[in-house]
Amino acid sequence: MRTDRLQGALEMLILKSLEHKDNHGFGITLHVQTVSEGLLRVEEGSLYPALHRMEKEKLIAGDWRTTENGRRARFYALTASGRKRLAESENNWTSVAKGVRKLLRFA
Repeated sequence: MRTDRLQGALEMLILKSLEHKDNHGFGITLHVQTVSEGLLRVEEGSLYPALHRMEKEKLIAGDWRTTENGRRARFYALTASGRKRLAESENNWTSVAKGVRKLLRFA
C-alpha cells in the first residue's frame, strides 16, 4: 500500500476517534486499539507527527488541559474542515473495501 494511502488511513482513524469526543494522544491510541479489538494500533512515532500535521492543516484544534489523572496533555478536537475530511475519507475507504470484497469473491 502506498505511503499516502497509509497516511490517509491514519488520518481517518484519528479523525474518527475525535468525532464524538475531544481526546489526547494516548486516549486516541487507546480508543483505536479498543474499538478495533486490538486489530489496529497507532504507534507514538506515527501518531504525534500526524497530529501536528493535522493541526497545522486545521483539521483538528488542540489545547492544553489536565487529564483525569492530573497530568497536563494536549487535547484535540475536530474542526469543521476535519469533519468534512472525515466524511470524504469514510467514503473513499468504503469504496476501497467494496473493491477488495469483490476481488476476494472473484479470486
